[in-house]
Amino acid sequence: MALQWLILEYVVASEVALVLLLTLPWPNPIISQIVSLTSKLLQPLSSLIPFAVFNLLDLYWKSEHRLTCTSDVCTQEERIRYERSLFKAQRNVILCVSVCLLYWFTYKICKYHKEIKELEAVEKRAKNL
Repeated sequence: MALQWLILEYVVASEVALVLLLTLPWPNPIISQIVSLTSKLLQPLSSLIPFAVFNLLDLYWKSEHRLTCTSDVCTQEERIRYERSLFKAQRNVILCVSVCLLYWFTYKICKYHKEIKELEAVEKRAKNL
């Protein structure tokens, strides 16, 4: 179980790095290379969205069927274990949601850069006429 969360952590870190690379003010030739490389990476990264959604649904199912430890019958160790499992579940929900959001941010930034490049080409052709 820990391997899937480790994978999602690495994916989130790489998506954050991609978004940072795309939003930094680079010269036009460099940003066009970064956008083209990122656009090529977007299709393989899209397979992570169903993976994150599946893990999110799994977390929801587990939270609905989790044994609660709120009565006086529970020992201190059981309460601590219950609270830790809640914290881990919350962290994992944040990971799943951030994978989806960062993918969307990366897609939109690449799309905007391509649209800007197309508009600049149209403007250049209009000036040359």
